[in-house]
Amino acid sequence: MIENAVKYSQIIKAEAKRLGFLSCGISKAAFLEEEAPRLEKWLNNNMNGEMGYMENHFDKRLDPTVLVPGSKSVISLLLNYYPSQTQNPDSYKISKYAYGTDYHFVIKDRLKELMHFISEEIGEVNGRAFVDSAPVLDKAWAAKSGLGWIGKHSNLLTKQSGSFYFIAELIVDLDLEYDNPVTDHCGTCTACIDACPTNAIVADRVVDGSKCISYFTIELKNEIPISEKGKFEDWMFGCDICQDVCPWNRFSKPHNEPLFNPHPELLSMTKKDWEEITKDVFREIFKKSAVKRTKYTGLTRNIQFLKD
Repeated sequence: MIENAVKYSQIIKAEAKRLGFLSCGISKAAFLEEEAPRLEKWLNNNMNGEMGYMENHFDKRLDPTVLVPGSKSVISLLLNYYPSQTQNPDSYKISKYAYGTDYHFVIKDRLKELMHFISEEIGEVNGRAFVDSAPVLDKAWAAKSGLGWIGKHSNLLTKQSGSFYFIAELIVDLDLEYDNPVTDHCGTCTACIDACPTNAIVADRVVDGSKCISYFTIELKNEIPISEKGKFEDWMFGCDICQDVCPWNRFSKPHNEPLFNPHPELLSMTKKDWEEITKDVFREIFKKSAVKRTKYTGLTRNIQFLKD
């Protein structure tokens, strides 16, 4: 049984690598004891802002065996999205993860391939694939699976490649060999905390979501509070400040996924171009992008807020 668990884990990791994932780690599907009080406190302090969905499915969020009955293992995967080129530095900015095709589609397809491979090679395995779209604490599982540690900005960090990657999971009813967490290498560095212009990182590994630029520019449906004027440093969709200043991200290497490449116009557009963006141009540039989430009205609201 143990031999099988080791063998299955090895072939799953080899296939994940073949499919282009940065890394793959595995942990036992069980209740996340350490995260439970943290999540409860975070919600009680209203750090989810208008993100009401964060309050739903509390038990499923903390226990994959409730989310996927019969599950035994959580397979965590990382996919690099660090771009080789970035936007015009004098322009309004969007988060690097949204440069290309919406990651949900790109990763879901690969997870389906991996799940198919597992069934072909190992036999009938039941499970579900998750890409940031269900109550799964993906960073906690990735850390538990030894893929990195949670940095002070609450993102997953690895020594080899920083933090510019997506996290996804397969939760399956298969016993596998489990990996061990790695040690924390943030030390006394507070670069991310010091750089956040809205003071959203309120403590080590605690981000007040309701103060984050990403929240204001993507999740918030109402008007952006006037108290935040002048704090966004030209970010119109998302924000990478805490990642950009992190010393570990000097090791980030460009991805080799053509679907994550930006629309050519995106990189060259100026502030004036963005201020004059039409619905047609928005549709063309962000045809398959995650930016569609904020819609044309949301993006133009954000630009207006930065401009005034």
